[in-house]
Amino acid sequence: MLTDEIVRRFAVAALLVSSWAIPQAGAQSAGAPAFEVATIKPVDPDASKGRYIVMQGADRFVAKNYTVKLLIAAAYDLNPREISGGPDWMDSDHYDILAATPGATRPSHDEQMAMLRNLLADRFKLNFHREAKEFSIYALKIAKDGPKYGHGDGPGLKPSTSADPPALISTVYPDHMHLPARNATMADFVSMLQRAMLDRPVVDETGLAGRFDFDLEWAPDETQFGGEVPVAPADAQAPPLFTALAQQLGLRLEATHGPVEALVVDQVERPGAN
Repeated sequence: MLTDEIVRRFAVAALLVSSWAIPQAGAQSAGAPAFEVATIKPVDPDASKGRYIVMQGADRFVAKNYTVKLLIAAAYDLNPREISGGPDWMDSDHYDILAATPGATRPSHDEQMAMLRNLLADRFKLNFHREAKEFSIYALKIAKDGPKYGHGDGPGLKPSTSADPPALISTVYPDHMHLPARNATMADFVSMLQRAMLDRPVVDETGLAGRFDFDLEWAPDETQFGGEVPVAPADAQAPPLFTALAQQLGLRLEATHGPVEALVVDQVERPGAN
């Protein structure tokens, strides 16, 4: 049963799609999609408000309660630890963004993130370079007994027949997290794990192709979601994340080291007046 604690929806990983080609420089790209107009508002940081990026309707892009570092992580599909350089405020000032997208058709996630990259270059004057670095990472792999496939309403990986964009939106309850993933590839899942959930980059080594529907429930700890969700109590009925992955999906996360193309900020400025 829920307590009086607010049940918060963290949509930081909503409507994910597969990895896209990532520009190697921070300048605005000529001809790339751009917002028609965007309002950027500084806000007081408040974890209880949640943090999310979402499309409202066909042409309304909303980013709520984001730091510049987290905006960069979202725009370039990175774990925040892969981003270095820049002033301290990049990791402490929080912003809300409300923007209008062009055209009558809802843009894809790739197009939304391209618009966000252009906004970072135009309004925040972001410039950066890439450096190959060795990082502590997680590799998502098949568990010892193989992947768990499900049918109907049962648990496990189920081939998706949806034509909708991929959706992975975590719901925070007082004693557990619930992630209903729909029409998601393993690349989508890994992208969400590294950008929104875990404290290090993640690579996909499952070898699983196709799109899946699945549900995952687990008891979060202090290392997940940047410490912004409640740690599950000791008597939580849901298992820890690593156990839940094996039991519910037949997957495992292996801690290892590997090369990562890190992003080093050379220049960034607070945005001017709208």
